[in-house]
Amino acid sequence: MAMHLPKLERRPELDALRGLFLVWMTLTHLPTRFADFVNQPIGFVTSAEGFVFLSALLVGRLYIRELVLDEPGVRMKLWKRSLKIYAYHLLMLAFAFTVAAEFAIHTHRAALTNLLDFYLAHPLVAIVGSVLLLYCPPLLDILPMYVTFLFFTPLLLSASVRFGWRKILAVSGLVWLLAQFGLRDMVHNAIVRATHLHIPLQETGAFNLFAWQAVWVVGLWLGARSATGAVPLKRIPGWGTAVAGAVCVFFVGVRHGWLGPHLTAQTLGVQVDKWQIGPLRALNLIAFTVLFYWLRKYVLRVVSVEPFLTLGKASLQVFCAHVFFVFVGLALLYGELEQLQGTTAVALVVVTFAALILVAANEVRKRRLDREAKKRELREKELPPASGRPLACVEQQP
Repeated sequence: MAMHLPKLERRPELDALRGLFLVWMTLTHLPTRFADFVNQPIGFVTSAEGFVFLSALLVGRLYIRELVLDEPGVRMKLWKRSLKIYAYHLLMLAFAFTVAAEFAIHTHRAALTNLLDFYLAHPLVAIVGSVLLLYCPPLLDILPMYVTFLFFTPLLLSASVRFGWRKILAVSGLVWLLAQFGLRDMVHNAIVRATHLHIPLQETGAFNLFAWQAVWVVGLWLGARSATGAVPLKRIPGWGTAVAGAVCVFFVGVRHGWLGPHLTAQTLGVQVDKWQIGPLRALNLIAFTVLFYWLRKYVLRVVSVEPFLTLGKASLQVFCAHVFFVFVGLALLYGELEQLQGTTAVALVVVTFAALILVAANEVRKRRLDREAKKRELREKELPPASGRPLACVEQQP
């Protein structure tokens, strides 16, 4: 099978697209008026779905080839990656439970207090539950989902090689369907009984993992298929793309209330729910993916610029840094104020993105230096023992 895999081309535009999703996510989370303009402007699609889907696509694209040649090695790489993300999650929890919580208590800032209310009321249960990825405060619930999905990804990729993607997609679809009928509640109740950690369902994170796994699995599938040169979206006929475009236009109209009082986000309710990935939202996401693929050359040409490229290459560090500045924004809210306005809002946005770009640039620079150091080390190892040539000459060899 490995002999038939085409050469995998580097796609920096995918990093740029991930950088765009991070910018979108940051503007959505910062407590400013800018959030109103970027909150689902193109239908029932957000940066969260895009970021999770694209992350899965990159994982599937990069590791399906390696898995064919070295399955244990791939399993270890992905588990190490999930452990690294888990460590970053613990660092953010430590910041939230110490600095942010202490500030909230002493300043009586409602925004921060509401964010950490369960921890403030039940600190021991919250700490144990958060380490076990059971308690996930708002803003700190994306990485636990990412860790969980990445941990199970080697098993999914191995199963795809052995049994094919159709069975995996069918099982994923069934789990998504069960998620619409209360699977999460049943599992939560079972975990509470087993662990005796009485954490309310709403404190386990906004995301319904049993529904969101479908976004991850579809991303893995498309990424793995693209690595073998067989992209399923290529087979969609022109009329199918036209239908997808019409569906997207319809949902944009619903999102902005252009189609009357009976077709709004409020009247459709759970059908377009973000956290549940309701049926109509799933339809919107599928249609958007099809339309985006058709327009990909134009969209990627626009986003494949700085700072999106650099931000996407250091997505984990940028995501964690953006959470810090969201906490700063929440700490600046006082009284009944729900959003920062005027110069304070503009200053927060400017400082946040300046810091995110610096964090990303520093991470990219460190990686480049590490790669160069490894290359030098390899060249030195390949030197003949009695070559008699100066090291400086060797380092200039191509």
